Amino acid sequence: MDSKKGLVFIAVATVIFSAFSTVATGLAQPPSLPGGLEEKDSASPGGPALPPGLGEDSAGQSPPSQPGLPPGLNGGDKTASEEPASPAEAAEGWTLPDDLEGYAELRGGMRLKDDPVQDDVSLAEARLQISYDKYVPELLPRGSFRFTGDLIYDATVSDHNDVDLEQGRGFFDLRELWLSLTPIEFLDIKAGRQVLTWGTGNLLFLNDLFPKDYQSFFLGRDVDYLKAPSDALKASLYSDLFNVDVVYAPRFDANRFVDGSRLSFYDPALGGLRGENDPIATDRPDDWFDDDEIALRVYRNIGTYELAFYGYDGHWKGPAGTDPDSGKRIFPELTVVGTSIRGTVGPGIGNLEFALYDSRDDRDGDDPFVQNSEWRFLAGYEQEVATDLTLGVQYYIEYMLDYGAYRRNLPDGFPAREEDRHWITFDLTRELLAQNQLILSLFTFYDLSVDDVYLRPKATYDFTDNWQAQLGANIFLGNDDTFFGQFQENTNVYAAVRYSF
Repeated sequence: MDSKKGLVFIAVATVIFSAFSTVATGLAQPPSLPGGLEEKDSASPGGPALPPGLGEDSAGQSPPSQPGLPPGLNGGDKTASEEPASPAEAAEGWTLPDDLEGYAELRGGMRLKDDPVQDDVSLAEARLQISYDKYVPELLPRGSFRFTGDLIYDATVSDHNDVDLEQGRGFFDLRELWLSLTPIEFLDIKAGRQVLTWGTGNLLFLNDLFPKDYQSFFLGRDVDYLKAPSDALKASLYSDLFNVDVVYAPRFDANRFVDGSRLSFYDPALGGLRGENDPIATDRPDDWFDDDEIALRVYRNIGTYELAFYGYDGHWKGPAGTDPDSGKRIFPELTVVGTSIRGTVGPGIGNLEFALYDSRDDRDGDDPFVQNSEWRFLAGYEQEVATDLTLGVQYYIEYMLDYGAYRRNLPDGFPAREEDRHWITFDLTRELLAQNQLILSLFTFYDLSVDDVYLRPKATYDFTDNWQAQLGANIFLGNDDTFFGQFQENTNVYAAVRYSF
């Protein structure tokens, strides 16, 4: 981002922040009245006594403050309580409707390394989120409606008018727009744009095949934005034996993956870094009802444990292949089945999860342009190890099937992936100060197979119930051919301030 764009953003951000602070302070603390205009308690003395005849009469009644108007000129039957409130009184008593909430936020970030294909400023945006949640039983049985949308000014991009709701680009991002109802006692239905999630992993997703936004995550936006929205129909059935969730998306919802436009990465096909001037080209399945997806979860509680089974039929959520004719990255067909269990283990919470990924376009593993099938396994444990100090540990493995066929057909010059990749994660969280106003956390990914590391430190401080500040970083360490090492030029720090209402 050049200096002129940076100055424009700083000026705009300062004006927005100052205006918002002034309004918020004004609503929270109305100005005090000048001396002598404060309301006095009727029983307390104050000021000289009135002359005889102007105070209370012998009956203890106060005289009228002015002569009564002739009949017909008294404004009808209005009473004093029906008089319109003054502007100051109206402002003091005004609050947001109960169905409306949201926040205003300023967030910025800088790269710590000299990236030759990206700007030094990684993040510079002002965001206003509005959510409207309404219960509408008069229209639908137990009906509810929800809208959540973000208005965004992003100083790191030149075109703010090109809105892409699938990729979350432009001045507006639609997070939620759904309608739900309960037609019968044991069935809930939700239709529209919604954020979906299931599974047991902490920032690791095996059977959760709903779209993710990894660009937002690695840039330093709030972790809520890791989950991208789905345009889907969800049905939930409940019984004493088990519960069932079925999600149908009539058109494929891909991840918002790293493509070079905002975050650079090492591309072996290019032989170097791919950046904002040369993002990867993709051929995304986007035909309604032909390129659809369906996901299934069957689950029940057994004592203090939740047991679940999963199924998915659709496509790889990120580019997992290449069209040799066009050179575009593709999303091959994919089927996933899996299971999980989560519950108490000693003084903490433990979880196990397994998933089998069937890459239907390359079941023999001999197509070098399509990712092989694999199985994935996760084991995790979380416990409060000291007062207000929580530690979570996860072990994760990806094991490629038909590895021999993969190696035999790998094109010359392409780095070979390991047959199995072993990861371990640590999530350390400390809560400090009164009412845990300050939260310090460090999430670490470490590849046990190669030297590949991702660190995500973050500090969050709540000044009040409304005001919050964040400071954090995304640190990538490794080699060009490792998963996190390919992003090492994007190592960045970020900061944010948010006002919630």
